[in-house]
Amino acid sequence: MGIWGGQSVLTDEELLISFKKCSEISDDGFLFVSRDGRIAYINPAYSKYIGVSQEEALNKPVLELIETSKMSKIAQDSDFIPETGVLHRTSNKQFCDREQFVIVNRANASKNGRSIAAVAQIKFVRKTIELYSAFNDVYTQLEYYKKELGHLVLEQYSFDSIIGNSGEITTVKEITKRAATNDFSVLITGETGTGKEVFANALHYASNRRSKPFIRINCASIPTELFESELFGYEEGSFTGARKGGKKGKFELADGGTIFLDEIGEMPLFMQAKLLRVIQEREIERVGGTSPVSIDVRIIAATNKNLPNEIEEKRFRQDLYYRLNVIEIKIPPLRSRKEDIGLFIDFFLGEINQKYHSDVMIDPEARLILMSYRWPGNVRELKNTVQRCYVLNENGVITLHTIPEKILADLQYTKLGNVPRNSLELIMDEVERKIISEEILRAKGNLRQTAFNLGIHRTTLYKKMDKLGISRQDIIHMPEKNETK
Repeated sequence: MGIWGGQSVLTDEELLISFKKCSEISDDGFLFVSRDGRIAYINPAYSKYIGVSQEEALNKPVLELIETSKMSKIAQDSDFIPETGVLHRTSNKQFCDREQFVIVNRANASKNGRSIAAVAQIKFVRKTIELYSAFNDVYTQLEYYKKELGHLVLEQYSFDSIIGNSGEITTVKEITKRAATNDFSVLITGETGTGKEVFANALHYASNRRSKPFIRINCASIPTELFESELFGYEEGSFTGARKGGKKGKFELADGGTIFLDEIGEMPLFMQAKLLRVIQEREIERVGGTSPVSIDVRIIAATNKNLPNEIEEKRFRQDLYYRLNVIEIKIPPLRSRKEDIGLFIDFFLGEINQKYHSDVMIDPEARLILMSYRWPGNVRELKNTVQRCYVLNENGVITLHTIPEKILADLQYTKLGNVPRNSLELIMDEVERKIISEEILRAKGNLRQTAFNLGIHRTTLYKKMDKLGISRQDIIHMPEKNETK
């Protein structure tokens, strides 16, 4: 039997030569110390580690080069138990110019039951430790930014971020805040562009589910044949082209959080039946799957349709409607809360100015026109209009001439190019007189509040009232339209 513990096709001498060749090119350090404590072999990696050449180190007492070495004791200890994977921090400034980590394996070599030498292998893990340290730093920063992003998201979708001070929108905010304290299903209704998704976001981020996913699905944009796999996912091999390993659906992705089913009125009837089962059983079944998957999801649905009418027309399930409509939140159209229009104008214009580092303003006449328009497209249409007016502004000011003609036509204007200047001024005077009178009446004669609602300075309001012959006293004593004699 050879020194390697068994019969080899190579002689002991050939094996030693092979080992030496291997260790010469290894990144690991190897050190052999004889029973009398002298270095019998050291490879290049170990000699570089202690800062001494191989030739200089050979046959020298190990303690002369490495003052803290245990190798001479190990070489004499026949009962020494091998050490493996010991993490050692080197801080010996005798040969190491900076602290580093190594993994040490140590054992002794015996012959006839007597220890004749000690052997050591060291793995240099400084780069690994540095990578780990760098990763840990990045992870710490990632957690910090994740936390900060969470704060920004909460701020972006808070109820305070919802624009509007009107009584109608204040009531809606209060209802939504109450809905955020529980897990009941919510149905948000309102015309296109009223901000249904804004309220859905605010509800989720005010709830106990705020740290979990908020998954949005537009039911109008999903092809009928893909509806089930999009919502519930699928198993591998369930259909041609199915992803290997399958795919989670939106409900599984939203587990623990909220799923927002926008335009629920567009959901096909066969999917309505499946959604009803999900609500009842609190579990889904993937396409091609054989076992149900439990889920914990809050459902918020939204629609611009009249679902009771859809039920009468057999296009929406009545039982699903009752399941979704535990709490109904009705978003009022912009035309019913005109006092909020000025706030939206200022917000959108301020947003654009900040983005493009500009200082475009809107003059009082243009503001009054925008505030008097009925806005069938609601907030979305108003935002697009402000953007258009910004692009067409005249010397940094949005004026009457930058307002889209369809808005002017709706206010019984004719095309500006065909209207003499004096006619335009008469029309403008009549429009301003109507708007200011309505706002004074709405503010119950409070001119400070009137100016605030109109987004103009009180001095400007006084000048316009004087120019247009508007009397505060006459307005507040006007009979109500529905007053009976």
